[in-house]
Amino acid sequence: MPHRTATPAPTLDNPAHSNTGPLHWLATACAMAAVIAGAGLLQPEATAAGPATPEPAARPAPTDAPDPAAVTWPLDCKGAPTAVTATAQGDLDGDHRPETVAAVRCDAGSGTPPHAIYVLAQNPTAGGPPRVVATLLDTTRRQTATDLTIRDGTITARLLGYSSPDVPRYSPDVEQLAKWRWSGGKFRQELTRTSAGSV
Repeated sequence: MPHRTATPAPTLDNPAHSNTGPLHWLATACAMAAVIAGAGLLQPEATAAGPATPEPAARPAPTDAPDPAAVTWPLDCKGAPTAVTATAQGDLDGDHRPETVAAVRCDAGSGTPPHAIYVLAQNPTAGGPPRVVATLLDTTRRQTATDLTIRDGTITARLLGYSSPDVPRYSPDVEQLAKWRWSGGKFRQELTRTSAGSV
């Protein structure tokens, strides 16, 4: 009977793989060129092929979560600065290394700019800045995020939004409880509408 090796659990640095037959590896090779949908994970850049080298020793798990102050956020604020309004830290993918989740928006000085929610992981290059590995909430949703927490690997946030373009931006009238959990190689979202009317 052929020997089968155990498949490691997917993490933010190592997406899931299964079915290791020839067709699987062909499909995997093709998929490597595609953009990963859903979670928006960013993998380290590939290097040119060279002579085979031994696997490097496993990196020690960092004791500190990624620092959001060291990140350049992928927000177009038209020249205005960005503002991190909330953060939470915890191990999201079960690899015993903490990630940071941050609620970020443009610091426009007036009005209520919408939030984005990003997941940060440590850079695999020593001394490199943390990496944005997932976008959980995009500013195009026009929502404000509050009460950001991580508990038992689940990210939770309260999202305030608007039922129509006619609702004033200072008076959101839709409230949702959003939860995200890393499962099967991506973040899965659960939304619960908790109220309607001015909140």
